[in-house]
Amino acid sequence: MLAQQVAKKYSHALFQLAVEKNMVDAAWDQFNSLADFLKKDKTFLDFMTAPQISDQKKDALVKKVFEPRLDRVLFDFLMFLVEKRRIRFLPEIIEAFDLMVRAHKGIARATCITAEKITDDERRKLVEKLAEKTSLKIELKERIDKSILGGMIIILRDQIIDGSIRYGLNQLKNRLMKVKVH
Repeated sequence: MLAQQVAKKYSHALFQLAVEKNMVDAAWDQFNSLADFLKKDKTFLDFMTAPQISDQKKDALVKKVFEPRLDRVLFDFLMFLVEKRRIRFLPEIIEAFDLMVRAHKGIARATCITAEKITDDERRKLVEKLAEKTSLKIELKERIDKSILGGMIIILRDQIIDGSIRYGLNQLKNRLMKVKVH
């Protein structure tokens, strides 16, 4: 819960600054690259959160690695996170920032879970239907889960649309369990 609160607060501040400086796209690109780096190399955050390592060494590492690679605003933001000892929340901050930028651009991420890979035509129709319903540009992520048996589950923002056969069978089972037999 703390991570989400910190992420929301800091990402909002960064987003406001990026809008003010007219650098939302640049910040988004650089933060996506930073997110990829953090996913590939866990040692950076381990180093930055280790209590036995001095603040000076942490500052020096951030300066050496990120100062030449990031816009000044983002570099200063990272240094601020280090100073405030909030760098451990960087992945959550990046995720929250990403969601804010997507909302700002009218983009929504949807996840489609199916038992088998969907066709290009099914994908296109699904994206069109979701875009029509939400008035947003849809970025579809697909996942295969054989346990749903068939049909599909759509996750869009905080909404889950479960049209899987497994769900339907469970609903039928629950209704049958309620039936009184005399």
